Amino acid sequence: MGHYSHLSIEEREDIMVWWKNHESISQIARKLGRNKSSISREIKRNGWTIIGVAHLCYRASTAQRKTDVRRQACKKRTLLDDPNLRARIVFLICSRHFSPEQIAGRLHLELSYAPVSCSTIYRAIHSGKLDCELPGVQSVRRRLRHRGKRRHTKHLIERRGKIRITHELIERPKEVADRQRIGDWEGDTVIGKAKGPRLVTQVDRMSGYLVGGKAASGSSADVNVAIQQALRGEVVKTITLDRGSEFARAAELQEAIGVSIYFCLPHHPWQRGTNENTNGLIREYFPKGTDLSSISDREIEAVYNELNLRPRKRLGWKCPWEVYHHQTLHLL
Repeated sequence: MGHYSHLSIEEREDIMVWWKNHESISQIARKLGRNKSSISREIKRNGWTIIGVAHLCYRASTAQRKTDVRRQACKKRTLLDDPNLRARIVFLICSRHFSPEQIAGRLHLELSYAPVSCSTIYRAIHSGKLDCELPGVQSVRRRLRHRGKRRHTKHLIERRGKIRITHELIERPKEVADRQRIGDWEGDTVIGKAKGPRLVTQVDRMSGYLVGGKAASGSSADVNVAIQQALRGEVVKTITLDRGSEFARAAELQEAIGVSIYFCLPHHPWQRGTNENTNGLIREYFPKGTDLSSISDREIEAVYNELNLRPRKRLGWKCPWEVYHHQTLHLL
């Protein structure tokens, strides 16, 4: 089977001259070495009629322009062709702190098809083609959460004092590890300035749903108060903590809440990995050394809410709030 090539502008100019001289389609096709059906289709598609004139009119420049328009219309639409989608993606990255993968996954979940892939979004970001959606000379790439960098926290030395624990992790019910139910929480605190207030974080293992708030200090008494306030009204079946001194009064907390509290092994943060990962996300908003006393409860609540509404890959691009509350939201 021979290779078909589109008519060139030079060939269209020849057709225009010969057609104007009333040469037949067969004659024109023979001169150009083309199939006569190609010439017939070209004239019918790109020619036009004039009232009272039986012969179709044909002009090379008009034919070429019509062809170019049709080709452009047939091109596959890309991310950059839809200004609404483009602006929405930039908003989700810059204001909601979604990753490109979370955006692509959530679009597929809500729309039942994937209008844009994760790699397409990354290419548009790194080429600077989304920067036009930001004022001034700002860069969308600089607004990505990690900017391509990751912290490495291996080989940290535990310098905190030892505490009296309530239950070892090995005593925890096996179903907790399966993440098949709501109500198994992992807890920790996020430090701001030394000896200042701390953020209390409690994360549900199944859904990743985050609750918490600000403790007046890192003392075990203040942390206990903040944990009880955070979990009030929530489904609570177990709590898993690390061995930090802020949890020295875990026995009192266990009695107050009425559920068993389990402790990870020393230097095993992955045993409460859901919470550890969430704390890393919180650090993007409140870096180490932040004066948390100057941060209002409303600001902290807004950050926690934003994280609860961020789609997660392991949840099938649902967000923690949806899984925890068994409801569906429209996030886009």
